[in-house]
Amino acid sequence: MKTPHELEAAAAALLAQLEGRTLTPRDRMAIPPQEMPVQEPAARRANMNEVALGYSAAQARLEALRCLQCRNAPCVGGCPVRIRIPDFIRAIAEDRMADAIAIIRENSLLPAVCGRVCPQETQCQAPCTLGKALKNPELGVGIGRLERYVADLDRATATPTLPALPPATGHRVAVIGSGPASITVAADVRRAGHAVTLFEAFHKPGGVLVYGIPEFRLPKVIVQREIDALTAMGVRIETNFVVGRTRRLPDLLDKDGFDAVFVGTGAGLPKFMEIEGENLVGVFSANEYLTRANLMRAYDKEHAHTPMYVSKRVAVLGGGNVAMDAARMALRLGAESVRLLYRRTEKEMPARVEEVAHAREEGVVFEMLQNARRILGDETGHVRAMECLRYELGEPDASGRRSPVEIAGSEFTIEVDTVIVAIGNESNPLIRQTTPGLASDRRGHIVVDEHGRTSLDRVYAGGDIVLGAATVILAMGEGRRAAAAINAMLAERGRR
Repeated sequence: MKTPHELEAAAAALLAQLEGRTLTPRDRMAIPPQEMPVQEPAARRANMNEVALGYSAAQARLEALRCLQCRNAPCVGGCPVRIRIPDFIRAIAEDRMADAIAIIRENSLLPAVCGRVCPQETQCQAPCTLGKALKNPELGVGIGRLERYVADLDRATATPTLPALPPATGHRVAVIGSGPASITVAADVRRAGHAVTLFEAFHKPGGVLVYGIPEFRLPKVIVQREIDALTAMGVRIETNFVVGRTRRLPDLLDKDGFDAVFVGTGAGLPKFMEIEGENLVGVFSANEYLTRANLMRAYDKEHAHTPMYVSKRVAVLGGGNVAMDAARMALRLGAESVRLLYRRTEKEMPARVEEVAHAREEGVVFEMLQNARRILGDETGHVRAMECLRYELGEPDASGRRSPVEIAGSEFTIEVDTVIVAIGNESNPLIRQTTPGLASDRRGHIVVDEHGRTSLDRVYAGGDIVLGAATVILAMGEGRRAAAAINAMLAERGRR
């Protein structure tokens, strides 16, 4: 593993050779992809600092020069909010960083977030022409890393500028939840001149960006900056406010005088295995585990008093990004060993390749084609072991992945004292359970039309509550669509 200094020096030397030259497509294809500088694994598993350190200026410009600037720009089609990707990358290559961030912000409110946590490899980077030309999609342009670079540069050097707001319209909009979809709606609706109140159930706004994603992947200061921008624009934020308990959704419209409501409460209901022993002490949903560690800062023992289960031997069940986050967090909280069990092979694992690699570097042991059968407890009701099964792959299922098939007689037992279940989440059921007439599908997702409108008049929804667990940028796309519909509806009503 090269040090950040070595990576920067190599990039600077190559960039100096290329400066002033007119590059042909062949020249661009010959530029090596720029490796992301990271903390050394042994050091980072003992701290909560961000693992990826970000490109240097030379690395960013060199990576940008790899872009072929193809006319059809398939990367834009792979972006849920349709950022003008070739244009912002050209600006970086030409050292026009202010232009680059301005282009991104035309369509994305959270570039520093998306550049860190969105799976660009399956979205905008997947159709990259360079990756296809090199016959390896992993060698496409590092779009997300470039987005992160200019967003961080802007955050570090620029004075935040707020959009000019039109005269107040007199209309009021309630936004329920404060994750990516809700942040997008609040900003877009406020920019249309409407008053916005954002209701958050937790004591801090930010949704999954705050409670779900660890500090070592997404520093919370980045999320707070976006929240601060909303409040500076005049968005009112009410925390510890549970719509469906503190106040029912219909009351916001009928009694509190809001003209429209957006529901962006996410997919916060964890799924469990429904196996013997899941009620033992030492079994956690990944949601609870990460919320305690992230939102309630259980890792900061000197300043926080959040109780956290002390673990030595941890098993994590699942293969997505949340499973990676939980496993890596367990290491940072002092676990001596962490195993991750997944019913399929690594090829079928839905987690980002980069997150899997980071977890493995940090010492997480991957147990493929295995899963829990039951969890065993001691005489005090605490986890002591887990009985597991081995699997083989059968035919593809509805998702296109090969189905895991249990191998008869393959039972074996491993000693663990903690089990973290990270097999997915379901939509938050509270609002639909307390709102008569709000249509939902069999999975509990709120049903909306192409404009984010629900079955109830003046009620809109988007993000994970509609899509199921999805990506930050997909949630933002949902929010942008709903906000446009809300603004159009209120414009038809005229000023109050």
